[in-house]
Formats: sequence, structure tokens, C-alpha cells
Amino acid sequence: MKSTSLSLIAGAVALAAVTGFAAVTAPDDGATTTAKPAARLPVERSSLLCPAPGLSDLAETEYTSFTPAGKSADAAEPAGTAELLSSTAAKADEKDSGKGKDKKTKKADPDKPVVLLKEPGKPATAQVSGADAPALVGTATGRMAPGWSAQQTTTVEAGDSRGLLGVSCTAPDTDFWFPAASTAKSREDYVHLTNPDDTAAVADIELYGPDGTLKSDVGEGITVPARSGVRVLISTLTSKVADDVTVHVTTRTGRVGAVVRAADSESGSDWLSASTEPTGTLVLPGIPADATSVRLVAFAPGEDDADLTLKLLGKTGAISPAGHEDLHVKSRMTAGVDLKDLTRGEAGSLLLTPAEDGRATPVVAALRVVRGKGDKQEVAYIPATGPVGAQATAADNRAKGSVLSLTAPGAAGTVKVTASAGSKGGTPVSKTYEVAAGTTLAVTPPVPAGLKGTYALTVETQSGGPVHAARTLAVPMDGIPMFTVQTLPDDRGTVEVPAAEQDLSVLDD
Repeated sequence: MKSTSLSLIAGAVALAAVTGFAAVTAPDDGATTTAKPAARLPVERSSLLCPAPGLSDLAETEYTSFTPAGKSADAAEPAGTAELLSSTAAKADEKDSGKGKDKKTKKADPDKPVVLLKEPGKPATAQVSGADAPALVGTATGRMAPGWSAQQTTTVEAGDSRGLLGVSCTAPDTDFWFPAASTAKSREDYVHLTNPDDTAAVADIELYGPDGTLKSDVGEGITVPARSGVRVLISTLTSKVADDVTVHVTTRTGRVGAVVRAADSESGSDWLSASTEPTGTLVLPGIPADATSVRLVAFAPGEDDADLTLKLLGKTGAISPAGHEDLHVKSRMTAGVDLKDLTRGEAGSLLLTPAEDGRATPVVAALRVVRGKGDKQEVAYIPATGPVGAQATAADNRAKGSVLSLTAPGAAGTVKVTASAGSKGGTPVSKTYEVAAGTTLAVTPPVPAGLKGTYALTVETQSGGPVHAARTLAVPMDGIPMFTVQTLPDDRGTVEVPAAEQDLSVLDD
């Protein structure tokens, strides 16, 4: 269970202990009272962390911050705030573990946010240049908190870090899984850890290759100073070279935001976000129609092996990849399989389910997707993700280049997609999509009327079964099909609050 959920449960239990018993408590007259269903209320505070953009002086980074309109329980409440602050507002140094020496970064004005969101329904943006931009620590309160999202999009035109790198800024947590990392000679993968709190966090990084644990002592007890970012070069944690590596980040104390920046000397670079927590069935949505290479990396963290059935959910239904209908994943060993040109010109999503004669063994997984050929290749990563749920958002979209992939792995589902107002002008528009059972629907999403600047896409489930989603952003440059893919899991903008009856007698001795 995620730490966020544990905190919410603990808070609800504490509230019940002070203000009264739950509604299932029998009253004094002996009558039975039916438990009231828990209410879903908007969250009042959200936290997001954006990693330091990078290792290249050519990096151009744009931040986009957005809260959907109309999700607060009380529109009369104060608007609150939503701001992303430089982590160097409190710290002047950012540790760089791996190649090179520690770098000094300029102190930021602690009173001036890098990005300040002033109102729901309209994105706020900011731009930075170069390799010295720090990690960002963000907080949203009041009516700005429910559904708050932020994206960091970096363009690097040349060099080993070349590419369009996109990442959704993440909520702090204590446990992260990253399949599809690597210690290959052509790769330079960094784990970025960001601490949002005022006390230091201590993290461990474990690596698993095709033969099991890649032993390392230096991956243990990594200190992440208060409100600071640390980046660790994965290849310095082990002497073993492996094409496919699963990275497991946990914290001993505190919490962090974690994400992997993966760079390949041949196919460019992008961010690898964490897979959804281990489970028996996984959905990896948003494989582009023109993908020239698709590699699946999976890992079973438990004591049992996993036997998986692979299905590509396309426009008209599910097909089995020829020669790769199933995959055996040994316990605590990383399995990788090259699915090559899996899509064959049709956008799709990969569905992993337990084999018919096998148990539902929890696994994590991610895809490494390549577009283009030769020296014109570009790479992106798609981790397994949860469904859209009530609502999910992709914050950074342009007038051209966005593709929204919607997949219904079980029953058919219907979602509403809203294009927000533009950051510099434009009128919101919405459109409803029906996704047939067992298919993927890839669409050009709606664009705000009179768009100026960038805009956000919000997806809301209307009816039917769960729908999983991903947004591809393509920005071609010099013949290179640069792109990045962000999955759209539920933004957890609301939380269940158990119904309770006031009974202050519990405070009596």
C-alpha cells in the first residue's frame, strides 16, 4: 500500500477516535444502524516533485502547472496556492553521484516560485535553459489542490542526451519500481531522488538483472538532504553490465520523488517513470503506430515465478504478438523481450495477464519504444499504469503533435476529454469517446478554440469499464521523430472520508 493511502487512513482513524464512533456502532436502545457509505471529498493539499532537468548545456526546459476547474467541494473557499519552488531555495549544492564532481548551483530566490499557478482551469508555464536548473518542490492547497498536475518537458537538440524528454512531476512516496533501466555500455542512466521535506531522507537503490540481484554496497543508505535533489549514476552501483535492469528505490526514513533519466548513445534519451505497484495484470498504453522497435522488460519481485500472456490491444481487438504469445519471468530476475515492430502501423497497448494455467503473480513492467531508424532514432518509455479512474491530466500539450491513446482492457468504457484554456488564451472544449472492449482508440485530442500557448488535457471516466490512457507528444526536429509518452493514471484528486457520528463521550474517563 502506498504511503499516501496509509496517511489518509491513519488520519481518518484518528478523526473517528476524537469525534465519534463510526455509524456501524450500535446505539443505546439496541437498534441496528446501517453503515453510511464513505463520501468522496476533494483533497485540500497536494505535493509534486520535478527532477533536475539535466546534464546538457543545450537543454531547454518548459514547466507546465495545471489544476482542473470546478473540482472543489466549496467554490467559496479561498483559492489557495499552487507553486513549484527551486529545491536550491534552501540548499546551494546538488550532489551528483557518478561522473564528474559535485556541482554548485546558483541560489534561487526562496520567495519567488519558478512556476506560480493563479487559477484553476488555465495552465501556468515557465522556461529555463541549461544544465544547472535544479529540482523543483511543489505544493498546492485549497481549491488548487484537487487534481493538480505538472509536467517538465526538455528539448536537447544534440549530443548523447539528445531527445524530447517529458515527465509528469511525481508525488513523494517511499517505494518505486523502474523496469527497463540499463547498465549497458551505450547507456547512461541516472536515478533522480528529490526530497520535499525539511528533514533528510535516507534511500536504498537495489538493482536486478537477468540473473538476479546485482550486488552493491554503495546503493544503500543514500542521504537526500532536506528540500534537495540527488542523482545517482546506475552504472556506478555495480560492476555488472546488463541490457535490462530493474531498479527498486525504497526509503528507510522520509519520502522522496523518484524517476530515472535514461540516455542511449544511439537512440537518444527520455525519462522513465515508475511502474504501477506490483500486480497480476498490467496495462501499458500508448505504443505509437510508427514504432520501429518495442522492448518489454518485466520483473517479479516476489518468491514465485510469473507466467504471462501477452496481447496487443489494437483498433479492432486483441492479437497475440507472433512468437511472443507468452513470457516466463523468474522470481527476482529481470526478463526482457524484443517485440520489434509490434504495432505494424497501428497504434496499440500491451496487456499482460496471468497465463491460463498459472497463478496471478505480481509483476512490474515497462516498454522501451523507438521511432525512426539509423542516426534518426528517438526513444521513449511507457511504464505499466493504472486506469484513469475519476480523472487524470496531461498538463503540457501544443497546438500540434499530441496523440491520446485510450484502451479498455476489459469491458467497454466511455470517457470525457476536456482541453483546457490555453496558457496565453483560448476557450476550453470537450469531447466524449467510447472505447470498445479489448481495443485501443488513438485520437488527435480536442484543441481549445483560439489557442495561444500550451494547454492541458483532462480525461474523466463517464461509464463502463476501466479505461487506461497515455498521451504522446511529438516535436520533430532535423528529421528526428522526437517524442515522449506520459501515462495518465488517476490523479487522486478526491479521497474517501468515512461517515461518522459525533460522540464526545469517548473523551470521558
